Amino acid sequence: MSFAWTCPYCNKIATILDPNLNRSRHVFDNQNKLGQLVLSTTVTVCPNDECREFTISANLNRAKYQPNLILLGAPIQTWKLKPQSEAKPFPDYIPSAIRQDYEEACLIADLSPKASATLSRRCLQGIIRDYWKITKSRLVDEIAALKDKIDPTTWQAIDSVRNIGNIGAHMEKDINLIIDVEPAEASLLLRLIEVLLKEWYIGRHEREEHMHQIIAAAQSKADIKKGEKSQDTSTAE
Repeated sequence: MSFAWTCPYCNKIATILDPNLNRSRHVFDNQNKLGQLVLSTTVTVCPNDECREFTISANLNRAKYQPNLILLGAPIQTWKLKPQSEAKPFPDYIPSAIRQDYEEACLIADLSPKASATLSRRCLQGIIRDYWKITKSRLVDEIAALKDKIDPTTWQAIDSVRNIGNIGAHMEKDINLIIDVEPAEASLLLRLIEVLLKEWYIGRHEREEHMHQIIAAAQSKADIKKGEKSQDTSTAE
């Protein structure tokens, strides 16, 4: 058995083989109210020699022997035990407050999508203030000031983060009106935050590194040329 897998620690794509995978099942009934259940655990070890981290996940399913063990329907509950969320590792040159809000939003995305969306909204505001140096009293005004600086589709997606995040940040005028944020919606907001961090922060960092390499290469050639001219002058004398 083999399958492609992206390590949540080193972010490298790897092929997982049997030596990197361990699965086990614990079947029980014990007269519980749901009947026969199975707790399945999966441990995956990153094959990258520079990483070797491992993940642990678990699922709880209804089960039935007929005569083999059959899982009935979608899991009743799932757990991400290690790491506890699907947060991607981001470099230290991204401000720690932004990374922390993103990681916390990932951590509670399934448990409380509304709270996760609120944290994504706060994370977005931090990005706009730090990266674009736009600071106003309200996020809606900051996003409006950003409109002419980025492409229209990205701007609309960013404004959508604000709108969905507002559901958690502000109570409706009618307190009996409850608008939920679905886990899939909270996940979409997190994916947008990841795109912005990669395209803006990491993209800028890689571009600057590349430019510095070009400047250093040109300077090196200039130094060599200067040294050759100096040597020619000395020889002529």
